[in-house]
Amino acid sequence: MSNITKNNSIQKDVELKSEYLSFFEVLAQSIGSIAPTASLAFVIPIVYATAGNGTWLTYIFALVAIVFVAINLKHFASRSASPGSLYTYIVNGLGPTAGFISGWALLLAYVLTTSAVLSGFVNFANVLLQYVGINIPLVILGIVGAVGAWYVAYKDIKLSSKLTLILEGISLISISILGIIVLIHNGFTIDFAQLTLKDVSPTNIRIGLVISFFSFVGFESAASLGEEAKKPLSTIPKAILYSAIFVGIIFVIFSYTEVLGFIGSTVKLNEADAPLNTLADLNSVGFLGPIITLGAVVSFFACILACANAGARVLFSIGRHGIVHYSVGSVHEENKTPHIAIAVISLIATLVPIILIALNNGIFDIYGWLGTIATYGFLFNYALVTIAAPVYLYREKELKLKDIVLSVITFIILLIPIVGSVYPFPAYPYNLFPFIFLAWLVIGTVWFIIQKVKNPNLVFNIETDVHRINEQFKVEIEDI
Repeated sequence: MSNITKNNSIQKDVELKSEYLSFFEVLAQSIGSIAPTASLAFVIPIVYATAGNGTWLTYIFALVAIVFVAINLKHFASRSASPGSLYTYIVNGLGPTAGFISGWALLLAYVLTTSAVLSGFVNFANVLLQYVGINIPLVILGIVGAVGAWYVAYKDIKLSSKLTLILEGISLISISILGIIVLIHNGFTIDFAQLTLKDVSPTNIRIGLVISFFSFVGFESAASLGEEAKKPLSTIPKAILYSAIFVGIIFVIFSYTEVLGFIGSTVKLNEADAPLNTLADLNSVGFLGPIITLGAVVSFFACILACANAGARVLFSIGRHGIVHYSVGSVHEENKTPHIAIAVISLIATLVPIILIALNNGIFDIYGWLGTIATYGFLFNYALVTIAAPVYLYREKELKLKDIVLSVITFIILLIPIVGSVYPFPAYPYNLFPFIFLAWLVIGTVWFIIQKVKNPNLVFNIETDVHRINEQFKVEIEDI
């Protein structure tokens, strides 16, 4: 991997471990970033508050949209691979300036997603400890979780991926058992209120769709392992698409199952403090509560790890190109990980929720606030990559009519959550979040302009490095 030195010239330096991760380890990166347990515990109840009996349908719509985005991503991921993820893809299609702005937005998205799931980890770790009568300050729990994830990410990406895969597997198995019990307890009856969308309006579906998109963000993070994956041109596109489909099917099934399980309850799904634990109590398996809580804890930890790894590799690429301090583009000589980028991402992602917790804000509020701003960053990147895909294919002389149609349809679908997140204007403090995100983009744009003025060769260096990577993979394809 080439790195930028202090005078911003490209040189060969310590490299990340190439051809190191198997398909399932790359797949674990995307699934870990999605954090399906977080959505089952936190997001589905929020979607239900707006979409009601149409909750399952919003997840079908969101799944279709995400699959379309994944197909657009495939145009890039099947032709080139780097640790820059969507940042590098958009450089390929729309140039370095648009690429950096996308990477800047993606950095915010990964950092705040890491912060959000760290708050989720704190919540469920606290609940789990209370089962055995142990009380530890929430701030301490947050520090313990963050330091643990940082160390694993710093030490070895294979260790990170395997641990993510194991932890998410444990979590999903425990919750799947609960889902099966709910269906058995209800005699596998069909809930016609859900299937006929009783009391559901198009507005309910639109608003619910906006929220359900947050369940999927991070599915593209396998692309950040471009240099470390085995056979990346086939492994990464598959991991991105399969993770979206696999987790999307889980969301559809569980959104239906959770609503079904709360039928006849005096507590609504969106009003339960711990929806999955309440669901276990309602179906006479309350003893599963600690197991489900443990599953949530490990799932949130896996997501902290996955998002920190993805964010660090985007920052690593930006540092390598000399846009931010060159040191974040360095690789640990022994571990072959972007250790400084990991440390920076981990530190910022830890400080944000800890400060908010220390100011006596509620965990659910923190999760919602940070997750909402992060979603803007992901949607912004999904929209840009959808635009960049046909432009890139045109330059490669491979553009077909179906590619244009797919891009247009995907962009139109993405407009639903993008517009729906700001209109009608949300209540305080959510009305501030779009402006916070826009301010972040402005800061990044101004910074990039300053760096271009200071270093006239900056754009040339970025384009040269990305072109080098593209040509490298073209040669590999021809050899195959």
